[in-house]
Amino acid sequence: MKLVDILKTAISATFRSKLRTTLTVVAIFIGAFTLTITSAIGTGVSSYITTQVSSIGATNAMTVTKAADAASSSSSGPKKYDPSTSASSTQGQSRAVSGQASVLTSADITKISSTKGVQTVSPSAQVSPDYIQYGTHGKYVLSLSTNSALTKADLAAGSQLSSTSTTDQILLPTTYLHNLGFASATQAVGQTVTIGITDYTGTSHMQQATVVGIQNATLFGGGAESNAALTSALESIQKTGQPASVKTNYASATITYKTGTSATAVTQLKNTLKTEGYTGQTVADQLGSFETVINAIIDVLDAFAVIALIAAGFGIINTLLMSVQERTREIGLMKAMGMGGGRIYALFSFEAIFIGFLGSALGAGIAIGVGTLISNALAGSFLSALPGLHILQFAPSSIATIILVVMAIAFLAGTLPARRAARQNPIEALRYE
Repeated sequence: MKLVDILKTAISATFRSKLRTTLTVVAIFIGAFTLTITSAIGTGVSSYITTQVSSIGATNAMTVTKAADAASSSSSGPKKYDPSTSASSTQGQSRAVSGQASVLTSADITKISSTKGVQTVSPSAQVSPDYIQYGTHGKYVLSLSTNSALTKADLAAGSQLSSTSTTDQILLPTTYLHNLGFASATQAVGQTVTIGITDYTGTSHMQQATVVGIQNATLFGGGAESNAALTSALESIQKTGQPASVKTNYASATITYKTGTSATAVTQLKNTLKTEGYTGQTVADQLGSFETVINAIIDVLDAFAVIALIAAGFGIINTLLMSVQERTREIGLMKAMGMGGGRIYALFSFEAIFIGFLGSALGAGIAIGVGTLISNALAGSFLSALPGLHILQFAPSSIATIILVVMAIAFLAGTLPARRAARQNPIEALRYE
């Protein structure tokens, strides 16, 4: 019997017991479907994170904070109070960092700047504006980030913030447009908004800023961003009336290092900062933490899929063992006609592989169809605030790998029945009733 004939016979024999084969295929289908969906989630999230990282403006920058120490759990109890590293609960700038166990002082900034490998240090001024307003429209709470040097905005309209401009510039997220009274992102660009902020003595002030761009929401957050000029102006207002005895503290600082620095050198810089009592994180590190959580969830889902495939493997064994028993006389006849044990083994192995292919192909195909619909629905609803994020992306290589893996599992499951069939004694098989 030729190989083509063996394949045809194997496929034909698969459907002799339709119910038994169908139940086995369904078990394989569940495992393949789950693996395909979880793989698509991993691909979608990884693709989005890669896009986010590639959009970073300054790839040679990282955020540095004081290493957490005071409130960390310890068997020896809380750490002794040190006023030089504790935030004040007073108003103004110190108010912005109140409640934190550790802040960066001027001495810390000097120490960081002298660290080997650090080119520049930009302390993140802690400004706490009260509201933002456009024209006669209502006042709305303003969440403002002063770390625009670390990332490059994903613009919906307008341009990036200028770190050298003396004009007070602000970058608004798309989520602010409707409330502030803007009809569109394009219409908002170039308009002047009013920012309300309270100084150290509790007096309210207003600062004007020009909207230079509108940004899409990203994993970095959905708040507004200010350039150096606006940050400096707001910080100056906030510190008005602050006694000279009150020290200026910072929650973090942005440092830059030489462009093109190797990953090993960046890691060494982080370790150096760590030994000095600081924590350095690049944007890729922050996104990596998010990806780690997603991958952990995917691994759990994959585990359930593997369990389903193992159960399906036992189903294949049962299906083929029953098939061998039912076809005992047929096997004896094939052997009596000169068909070798190797071809008998191949016949039943191909049956197992075909069952695996049938279940995995159906599982992967339906997963692609259902997953695409779900991904498009989510992109237009719950995930609409994150443009470009398609939670399910199906990579052809991943689909092919899943199908091949399931077929391999099916082959291994069919090994025992195939060996039993191949070892049948033709004379005893022909006598089998």
